[in-house]
Amino acid sequence: MEVESGPPPPPPPSAAHSRIARLNAYVAKSRVGKRFKLTERHTSFTTELRAGTATFITMAYILAVNAAILSDSGGTCSVSDCTSLGPIPPDAACKFDPINPGYAACLDKTRKDLIVATDASSLIGSAIMGLFANLPLALAPGMGANAYFSYTVVGFHGSGSLTYQSALAAVFIEGLIFLLLSALGLRSKLAKLIPKPVRISSSAGIGLLLAFIGLQSNPGIGLAAFSPSTLVTLGGCAAADKAAVAPVETLPNGTVALIPGGPVSGDILCLHGRMQSATLWLAVAGFFIIAYCMKKNIKGAMIYGIIFVTAVSWLKNTSVTVFPSTETGDSSFDYFKKVVDIHGIQSTAGALNFKSAASVRFWEALATFLYVDILSTSGFEGEYMAFVSDAAATVLGSVLGTSPVTAFVESSAGIREGGRTGLTALTVAGYFMVAFFFTPVLASIPAWAVGPPLIVVGAMMMRAAAEVEWGDMGQAIPAFVTLMLMPLTYSIPYGLIGGIGTYIVLHLGDWIWEFLQRFGGGKANTDNVGVKEEVV
Repeated sequence: MEVESGPPPPPPPSAAHSRIARLNAYVAKSRVGKRFKLTERHTSFTTELRAGTATFITMAYILAVNAAILSDSGGTCSVSDCTSLGPIPPDAACKFDPINPGYAACLDKTRKDLIVATDASSLIGSAIMGLFANLPLALAPGMGANAYFSYTVVGFHGSGSLTYQSALAAVFIEGLIFLLLSALGLRSKLAKLIPKPVRISSSAGIGLLLAFIGLQSNPGIGLAAFSPSTLVTLGGCAAADKAAVAPVETLPNGTVALIPGGPVSGDILCLHGRMQSATLWLAVAGFFIIAYCMKKNIKGAMIYGIIFVTAVSWLKNTSVTVFPSTETGDSSFDYFKKVVDIHGIQSTAGALNFKSAASVRFWEALATFLYVDILSTSGFEGEYMAFVSDAAATVLGSVLGTSPVTAFVESSAGIREGGRTGLTALTVAGYFMVAFFFTPVLASIPAWAVGPPLIVVGAMMMRAAAEVEWGDMGQAIPAFVTLMLMPLTYSIPYGLIGGIGTYIVLHLGDWIWEFLQRFGGGKANTDNVGVKEEVV
């Protein structure tokens, strides 16, 4: 009699699999496993490590991007850093093209400082989130807030309304206020004070602003250039075909002269040879690498694009080299060859200055930073320690010299890998610790490698616009005003003010009518409203 056999037994686990299983079981029962609730959250030690690795790979671009954006403000560099090139002492013009060699050297040191400051604030923020909130969220200086900090508050090379030191003080106080609001449980209530269409569209507006920055040349790919008639136009010309723009005045005798001490722009005017810049096309290739990897859900898409563009730019004696045969280029190459270097923060740490705290601009900047912080933590509802961790990281980041620190949306990559506890965030912090030693490499990433990630981040942030009720003009118009004013005025607060103001004007009549209905006439008025609506 033939006996039917059952299904074949499963293959025995490999030795490596058995070792991983034993490690996970050991950690789950240890004090570490109980502290981070590995069993309760149905995860394991190796899963958390894998999740943290995925998160870091997707957000590591912030080390180069944040430093590039913040260094455009000039940091703590000033006219005093400019070297005298003749009998006349340098004035404010030395900070603009042609940039004084002394000021350029100061900017180079500042960028290295900001790389380390970004790294340190990300490490500390992620560690706080992991240890105290026990959440798989990684923190770093936020995109959008850093652009507002550099280009609106401080301004390009310090041409804005506040100094770098005063802007850091605004971030510091904002962090303390956010910490207090989080402790009192008022954060979510403040968020609801902003009209819904403005709240939703502001994220997309910030995304457009970041993409616009990425399309320009500081930092960016150089595709968008200045036009004296239309403000912006197609650029992408070679460096030799660019020109700076300076403010001029017409004198009584009819001659035109430069305004003394007026800020001169970077090389933003494309004279001819549009779309012929070699670095532009290299950046476009990097953009498509990032876009394709994201389309295929390949982790580390941003990093792959940056690595490709940067690696090609490291080749000397090419049209795209980041190490030209100049004194500055040779100095940068010598530093790059060190590969490993522990760079101490020399200028940005502890640079806060509260002398401007009585000015309107100071509190305008503070309020904007606070709003962006509240907006970026809107997904934390019910997570008290997450708010506290985010606020504490912002305070510490300002002391190091960076713009507000917040939870990164790229943390979703680690969550998709199975990250459920603070061990994911601590793993990210560990990677940031390793990055401390590679400042020479990070400092050699060119601007045209930073632009593509900014454009892609802008695309990612546009998804918020889908939540706007575009069929309701009372919602759509304030949302559109918010969304468009941010990039076109280069200002987050102008977009918010425009959107909120438009919303108030469009709804003021309804609010007055509702008030009269409720307190002015009782039932008779209510009946009249019904008749009016039927006629309409």
